[in-house]
Amino acid sequence: MERLAMLPSHLRKYVVDQDYSRYTPVDQEVWRHILRQLKSYLSVHAHPCYCDGLEKTGIEVDRIPDIKVMGEKMEKFGWRTVAVSGFIPPAAFMELQALGYLPIASDMRTIDHLGYTPAPDIVHEAAGHAPILVDEEFSAYLRSYAQVARKAIISREDMDLYEAIRILSDVKEDPNSTPEQIRKAEERLTRVSNSISHISEATYLSRMNWWTAEYGLIGSLDNPKIFGAGLLSSVGESKSCLDPKVKKIPLTIDCINYSYDITEPQPQLFVTPSFQHLGDVLEELAKQMAFRVGGAEGLKKILLAKTVNTVQLNSGLQISGKLKDYAVTGSEVAYLQFEGPTQLCYQDRELEGHGTSYHSHGFGCPVGLLEDADKCLSKFTDEDLKAKGIKVGERVELVFKTGARVKGTVTGFTRAPDSTLLLITFKDCTVTRGGQTLFEPSWGVYDMAVGSSIPSVYGGPADREAYGETDDFVAKIIPRKQWSPLMQYKHSLYQEVRDIREALRDGSLRPDEALSSRLEGVLQKLESDFPNDWLLRLNLYELSLEVPSEWWRGRVTIELENIAQSDPLVGDQIRAGLNLLVH
Repeated sequence: MERLAMLPSHLRKYVVDQDYSRYTPVDQEVWRHILRQLKSYLSVHAHPCYCDGLEKTGIEVDRIPDIKVMGEKMEKFGWRTVAVSGFIPPAAFMELQALGYLPIASDMRTIDHLGYTPAPDIVHEAAGHAPILVDEEFSAYLRSYAQVARKAIISREDMDLYEAIRILSDVKEDPNSTPEQIRKAEERLTRVSNSISHISEATYLSRMNWWTAEYGLIGSLDNPKIFGAGLLSSVGESKSCLDPKVKKIPLTIDCINYSYDITEPQPQLFVTPSFQHLGDVLEELAKQMAFRVGGAEGLKKILLAKTVNTVQLNSGLQISGKLKDYAVTGSEVAYLQFEGPTQLCYQDRELEGHGTSYHSHGFGCPVGLLEDADKCLSKFTDEDLKAKGIKVGERVELVFKTGARVKGTVTGFTRAPDSTLLLITFKDCTVTRGGQTLFEPSWGVYDMAVGSSIPSVYGGPADREAYGETDDFVAKIIPRKQWSPLMQYKHSLYQEVRDIREALRDGSLRPDEALSSRLEGVLQKLESDFPNDWLLRLNLYELSLEVPSEWWRGRVTIELENIAQSDPLVGDQIRAGLNLLVH
């Protein structure tokens, strides 16, 4: 609870209780089956820190991890954990990482999606992301990436696409979904994808994340190792990705020009020579982003985005809202106009009295130097203002080199703690530019933002906490599954076999003839009620190797072979499980 209380409220809505009790015995065996294969294969083919990372983050092969326990272990190397449900917005995911929290989807994939699931789950987040964080260079990169990504401009189209992807992933992962529901979700994603009019900064950042933290390879092109969480958590793709048929490309900033499909294997992957190189590529990308470039180029991006973003003036004043329009004179920004709720901040803190309730209908301001000044108004001292006749109670006309005119009676000034001038407030004010009236006296008080240039433009409100709700992603929680009596019976069989295995391990149960008969009884129940269940049969085969009587092992083997022949994908899992037992 203390950790949760430390999070901003707009992030707390995505955090859930892991509720460990909802994991069924089948879930536990799915986890065990996946982790045994992953650990065996990745001990050779993953980055060397992978196996060490599993141990240091408290991830065991035999049971789904407790996210709180993971967090306690990860604090030793600078990270905390929070449990989330399924997809959370990329912006929220990045902000959590920037704050040092690893969001871990607490949901567990079904046995039908054992090799790979498009929806985030605890295999992907815990066994994929967490182990690599023990590497200091990669951990530093991920924090830097999160800091850059949270500045990225996300568009309304991005939000629509994210929602379509989330729906499709949830539908595909739900065993109760019908083919018609899947078809409609796929059609929706196609429709939304085809309607994208421009590539946003958030999309470019998501592509870089995909080809590094999710699907990255490291080392040489001819013998790379795996470090991306998407590969580390996929039994099938962790093996197929190293096949020569999958093109390997040296990682450069060009990776952001490659789109991806989260529901399909990747046709190419990028190889970084080191984790330090990731930071170099990230810096190259950051230099191109609006938070570094600012100016008209940045304004163009947020105008297209149609979302809440922030424009920072060179005075340090931050204006957060939806940009409606902007004007330029030559190459210089002349005027800004926001629509709807707008917030004014300084150093990411909302200025008193200048929140969205006060500026509920928008905000406009000129940008530039005064015609008869050689420095920004923000640098004017009280003496400088008086020399220009800008005093409380005086009616003045300010003429800007970019063409704007502000005429009204000064009622006050707002300065930063270091005396930088941020706002001049007027009454009875008229603002014009090029014959266009931008503000009229009847509209009320005019708070004129002070600034002559725009060094930075970036995504989201400056003071996210104070801004309040935005047109944000909806916080969805995957509902707890309801099990039929038959499935509850199946769970009891899985639990019985699990209890036997653990009792054999701790020595409280002897591998004798009585135990062999007990296991054979479980097999009979499977044959009667669950003829296609292969995972519990694989467990029975494993235990049959420990008891003296082998007379029923042949039956298990034949049944596994029959199931494998009827379903090639399941057959791959059965053979992989048997190979581990043999070797």
